Amino acid sequence: MKIGKGIFYSSDDLKPFIPRLIVGLVFLSEGIQKFLFPETVGAGRFEKIGFENPEFWALFVASFEIVCGALVLIGFLTRIASIPLLIIMFTALISTKIPILLEKGFWQMAHDSRTDFAMTLLLVFLIIFGAGRFSVDKMLKKK
Repeated sequence: MKIGKGIFYSSDDLKPFIPRLIVGLVFLSEGIQKFLFPETVGAGRFEKIGFENPEFWALFVASFEIVCGALVLIGFLTRIASIPLLIIMFTALISTKIPILLEKGFWQMAHDSRTDFAMTLLLVFLIIFGAGRFSVDKMLKKK
């Protein structure tokens, strides 16, 4: 990556394609599921975690997951779209995994946070390296 090329800079590298696919599909599907199954992964889950106004937060998070997940998937505004998703991941880790660490110990927390950890690292990768080849960001930069 060349520093100073801007937020839209993407190399001609293929390496970001699979991380983009993983991140985009996971967040897009998780956002949709918050609308389809509100009692288990939407407002009901947010209420169980202890959020005030769980309906609002579930819809707020789901909307960002759907929009930003779709943007990452097609590789448009990839770095910018990854930032709200990273905030969602940090919030999930703090609100759901710290209590597990305190109640059940490190190994249970490590097991339960494996997907959150992987998604967080993939988002950091995309923020650093951008969308790569086969992305809208790359197509727009050529013009």
